Amino acid sequence: MPAEDDLELLLLIRHFELALLDLFDRGELNGTTHTCLGQEYVPVALGPLLREDDHVFSNHRGHGHYLARFRDFHGLLAEIMGRRGGVCGGVGGSQHLYRETYLSTGIQGQSLPVAAGVALHLKGSGRLACAYIGDGTWGEGAVYEALNLAALWELPLMVVVENNGIAQSTPTEQQLAGSISGRAAAFGIEHRLVTSTVIDEIRDDVAETVAAVRTGRPAVVEFVTHRVGPHSKGDDTRDAETLALARKHDWYPLHEGGQADQAARARIQQIVGEVSARPCA
Repeated sequence: MPAEDDLELLLLIRHFELALLDLFDRGELNGTTHTCLGQEYVPVALGPLLREDDHVFSNHRGHGHYLARFRDFHGLLAEIMGRRGGVCGGVGGSQHLYRETYLSTGIQGQSLPVAAGVALHLKGSGRLACAYIGDGTWGEGAVYEALNLAALWELPLMVVVENNGIAQSTPTEQQLAGSISGRAAAFGIEHRLVTSTVIDEIRDDVAETVAAVRTGRPAVVEFVTHRVGPHSKGDDTRDAETLALARKHDWYPLHEGGQADQAARARIQQIVGEVSARPCA
């Protein structure tokens, strides 16, 4: 069982994402959004291992990354809804956020060269740059350019791979030759594979790797995870068997309907009401 604070955050992120899909269904949101349903535990587990002055680079599926770092549910929802008080004044939307040491983008692979540059700036300070990418991002050449320089210059760069087995609608085995571990090894970069969804186990498993990154030993930390929700809103093209497998590995059913779950659901609905009442940005 996760610690109380971890469970609360996990459940709040889950209900935040579900609320977004509901708002789209009701016609109250425009554009697009990519939820992290099923993957919430990754940034929650890594959160305490990252310092406030570390830099985090996220991607199109980044709500959980932002919320695990800042707990700013009002600000993120206002941003997505285009309401007053949004993280970026309502102009960034779901995918493009900037706040202090945090940046997200919808362009696959774009964050890694930027993260490598920031890591170069941080070198020797004990701080690090953490970049979240997916299995599909390994089709981008910028990934390899960044890894090459990270290894060559001994940069404090940690690449977190959320390998959910599918790149939008293409299964990973149809678009990725070899393995992610093999690609990291080609640059002499440590690869850490994480298969657990248990928060404390994950922290114990990767804490040493994170500490080594701070000394200038870049690493790739690959999470074998599962995307329970659609790619974006309602566009899930996976077959019933694949969806059933993803749900089988979901952490949420263990807590669904419990007191903590009900409290998180109520809290998110309260936030939705408060943000919806604000004027447009």
